[in-house]
Amino acid sequence: MKVLITGGFGFIGSHVADVLLENHIDVVIIDNLSSGSLDNIPKFNMSNFYKFDIEKDDIEFIFEKEKPDYCIHLAAQTSVAYSLKHAKEDAKMNIISSLKVLDLCKKYNIKKIITASSAAVYGVPKYLPIDELHPTEPISNYGLSKLTMEKYIELSNIPYVIFRFANVYGPRQVSSKESGVIAIFNDKMSINEEINIYGDGNQIRDFVYVGDIANICYYALKNEVVDEIINVSCNRGVSVNELYTKMEQIYNYSKQPVYMPERVGDIRDSVLANRKARNLFENFTNVPLEQGLLKLKNGDCKGASIKC
Repeated sequence: MKVLITGGFGFIGSHVADVLLENHIDVVIIDNLSSGSLDNIPKFNMSNFYKFDIEKDDIEFIFEKEKPDYCIHLAAQTSVAYSLKHAKEDAKMNIISSLKVLDLCKKYNIKKIITASSAAVYGVPKYLPIDELHPTEPISNYGLSKLTMEKYIELSNIPYVIFRFANVYGPRQVSSKESGVIAIFNDKMSINEEINIYGDGNQIRDFVYVGDIANICYYALKNEVVDEIINVSCNRGVSVNELYTKMEQIYNYSKQPVYMPERVGDIRDSVLANRKARNLFENFTNVPLEQGLLKLKNGDCKGASIKC
């Protein structure tokens, strides 16, 4: 089996690559390294790496040369805030680039495409936890671009598995002002810097450890499940304030948070039901939040079938 991973040196992609390599699967990576790092997979065979930008570069020769059996498409723009300021760029990265990959998957007879979507496609929840039958009414350009990508994949006639991820966290995640609350808290608490919380901190999120994401992508390769849209989550809501309390205890951090106005495009509460994932993939399990936070602090990816 040979698997092509777009964005394979990024946060999620590198963990997925680790799991596949650990299970003796041949991995090819396309990544422009805009957010990924070669340090994320230090033992990777660099002859299987192509430093290309999917949006701008001609990547067909890679499909022709490598002849991958499967494609895991993870290269994307992931910031809600960026999408609201740069709608065209968000669409280019999440829709046009995905169409380019999809066309090549069809031309070169890919057996299955596995890709990352987001809880953002649901918009403001009408009920919690959100299952896959919940209406999709995104309130951000990011959510809209992800939903549009989904629709193109559904119409492609290529066997697919689309994963709608909750809030993914873990080692190798790069923090920014716009996204990755756990990564931001980790960075700030590690150097004892002041932390901003947007809104009142009572907003609810569903945090899923990156090792769980990597494992379910592997299961999707090995399993005959096709043409499914599946939530990947912990099915557990945690407020940002509760998260802050858990992390300040782990990091022995004593500063008080600074509360800022809530951000445009943020959804108040989001918890994804994961019953479908558990039914389709019997091996799917969750690393508990407290354990995952300790792994993050210690830079430890072990215990989830992955290596740092």
